[in-house]
Amino acid sequence: MASSSVGQEKYRSFLSEEEVKNTKWRFGVPNYDVVNKLFEEGRTKKWLPGSLEEKVQNFVKTWEMEFFHKTDLDEFKSIDPKKFTFSLNGGKALNLEEIGKLGGGYNPLLQTSLPEKLRVYNPDEETAASSHKVFTTTFPRGFALEILQVYTGPPVMVYKFRHWGYMEGPFKGHAPTGEIIELFGIAIFEVDEQMRVVKVEFFYDPGQLLGGLLKGTSLDGSSAEEPSSSCPVLRSTG
Repeated sequence: MASSSVGQEKYRSFLSEEEVKNTKWRFGVPNYDVVNKLFEEGRTKKWLPGSLEEKVQNFVKTWEMEFFHKTDLDEFKSIDPKKFTFSLNGGKALNLEEIGKLGGGYNPLLQTSLPEKLRVYNPDEETAASSHKVFTTTFPRGFALEILQVYTGPPVMVYKFRHWGYMEGPFKGHAPTGEIIELFGIAIFEVDEQMRVVKVEFFYDPGQLLGGLLKGTSLDGSSAEEPSSSCPVLRSTG
């Protein structure tokens, strides 16, 4: 998540002044100052400079930046657009064209097999722009990422991650709670000899994210039900 300004970037590659100027951006030039502050204040691991863990963490942050914010496939530097595939929880591997048909943004990350009437967040109805607006509004300080453990290094990076943010804005008719929302999972990144991602596999429970966003009072004036009973995502994800 980012605003539209550029400065010195601590954790992500390909954001030099020259690179930023010559890149096509989906939501304007990304600036990570606010989420970097959240990361630095809330991280539980502080890896040594130059360590494998730090390198993987910065690489994943760079990949996320390109995946969410760049529009021209020819400008991707951490991804091989011709070979890249993405899958969630053992589901179908999607190429970039198929991800584009899903709308991009958070949609491929929140795929679900639930019936539409039971979906808290329906990726079939969201675009990259609407998805971006939903989550930047809900998490105005961003949704930070840290690597908790690296099991293997390149060319197949396997790691455990933590994403977190504070729900300080509304989400799909639910008032903000101010509480921290955390998401834990495992990811596998396969890279080529040029350190470009050719395959990504994520494994996590989207209910960890979506369930926490339903705790706030409904903005129509009714009280929110207990997420464990009202949110089918907590009982059935896929």
